[in-house]
Amino acid sequence: MKVLSLTEPYATLIKEKKKNIETRSWKTSYRGQLYIHASLTKIPKEWKENTELMELVENIPLNYGNIICKCNLVNCIYMTKEYVQEMKSKNYEEYICGEYKEGRYAWILENIQLLKQPIKAKGHLSIWNYEGDTL
Repeated sequence: MKVLSLTEPYATLIKEKKKNIETRSWKTSYRGQLYIHASLTKIPKEWKENTELMELVENIPLNYGNIICKCNLVNCIYMTKEYVQEMKSKNYEEYICGEYKEGRYAWILENIQLLKQPIKAKGHLSIWNYEGDTL
């Protein structure tokens, strides 16, 4: 299964369906089912200081080191200046859940589904293959 590791709180924001777009500096041609993994990396101080972002996960347990949900990656959009401005003005909650800058990519996620049980796993860079038999 294809998996993408994210630093918290972003993985949990996807699991909670508060984040439907993952922003990346690189594009992907992959489309299809994608599992979301919460990496072991602790939340950087500057993210913790973003009160709007952290309020979205207030009182929600974070999921360090676990595959926590699955979704469908349906599109990868190159961010133009107009795209970034539109996200900021029309979808502000989504906007604060990512790094929206011209030249980056918006990975569009649909059909987010919580796993019955989180699966302990070591994260990796890029999209990686889960080799366990628990999914």
